[in-house]
Amino acid sequence: MWGCRALPRGARRGGRALRRWARGPAGRLAIPGVALVALVAASTAGGRWVVPEVAPPLPSMSGGAPSPAGQPAAAPPIAVPSNSPVPYPSSPTSQPSTGTRPVDALASWASKISPAVDIPSVALAAYAYAQLTIAQTTPGCHLSWTTLAGIGKVESNHGTANGAMLTPDGKALPPIVGDPLDGKGNRQLIRDTDSGRLDGDRTYDRAVGPMQFLPSTWGQYQKDADADGISDPNDINDAALAAADYLCADGRDLATPDGWRAAVLSYNAIQAYVQAVFDAANEYGRQSRTVA
Repeated sequence: MWGCRALPRGARRGGRALRRWARGPAGRLAIPGVALVALVAASTAGGRWVVPEVAPPLPSMSGGAPSPAGQPAAAPPIAVPSNSPVPYPSSPTSQPSTGTRPVDALASWASKISPAVDIPSVALAAYAYAQLTIAQTTPGCHLSWTTLAGIGKVESNHGTANGAMLTPDGKALPPIVGDPLDGKGNRQLIRDTDSGRLDGDRTYDRAVGPMQFLPSTWGQYQKDADADGISDPNDINDAALAAADYLCADGRDLATPDGWRAAVLSYNAIQAYVQAVFDAANEYGRQSRTVA
């Protein structure tokens, strides 16, 4: 879909590590965009250190008190090596709930932030809703919308890869489907697991949707974030919340460098991928802080 990359370092220990890596949502060997790959290569080669920015407050959907899980870290920001970064989480504040879907409560916040970060407001609202939901269901995870946005950028440019566009309700049209995982061109070999129901391929699996879930992983983590009665990996609302749940699995704390890095590596176990996600997430945090 977007080119090839070598096997991850963590997969060199044999079949079990390789299978664990292949079970990640993306489960393939690709990073979108030659320019992005060049940027990652340049920053990694430079060995620079990164001090993550703190994103601005998010509105809550209930109008209640701020969630402790979203508060900035008590300790001052620390510089961490570029191969184990952690964007610090943002801090929700209250805002009256509006709209008929839960995610609609974030529409005005997303519209305000969207121009500064160059993310479609519908995608931004989905990332923010996922953060706020996880802050309630898995408060020890400390997931930030900036991390989800970083992954969304690298995986599909926020639902716009291959000429797709996000509809106002969050659907990526046409659906975003990756290359067949047929073992060719440095891709993994993953036989069909869903009879082609999600990816249209009855021979091999393909990554699907804005967050590029494998059908088998979607079957485990699928969500109906916008309460429309359908769990759809091509719906960025559903996909972002499923990705959040996946990142927070196994008791990970994304407010720590090791926890954040482990979460992103579980999504795609390649160091350049981790760097690409961090750079995007860090930049989104920096840009969003410029909004008055």
